[in-house]
Amino acid sequence: MDIENKLQELGIVIPEINKPLAAYVPGRLAGDFIYVSGQLPIKAGEIIYAGRVGAELNLAEGQEAARLAAINCLAVLHDTLQDWSRLVQIVKITGYVQSGQDFYEQAKVINGASELLEQVFGERGKHARAALGVAALPLNAACEVEMIAQIRV
Repeated sequence: MDIENKLQELGIVIPEINKPLAAYVPGRLAGDFIYVSGQLPIKAGEIIYAGRVGAELNLAEGQEAARLAAINCLAVLHDTLQDWSRLVQIVKITGYVQSGQDFYEQAKVINGASELLEQVFGERGKHARAALGVAALPLNAACEVEMIAQIRV
């Protein structure tokens, strides 16, 4: 599968890596794994989806936020790999959803990230996952997604 063609077919442009907001690195290579730090729904340096899902944002907006955060994870992954053929598989993602008080569909929100990864990578994009509801996230972001990927060294 040609990942660059698949991304183009899906209309996805891999952006530049977002500058870290605090004292951490965007990703860390350890053996044959890349650990991608939590990424927010940022585009061109701006939070695109801010607020609590189930309060200020609806489910569909939360899913788009998760999709954008996953695209930002792919930016870190690609910057580290330089070549998509080195990707063995996406192992796990963890998604944090800034949730309204009575919102319980965090798993559906993070499907925005999971479905994107499967669309882009097929079987290699299927992964283990956790989806958590939280009271607040940096910059009032609707969600944050972190990723672990296995690569060929």
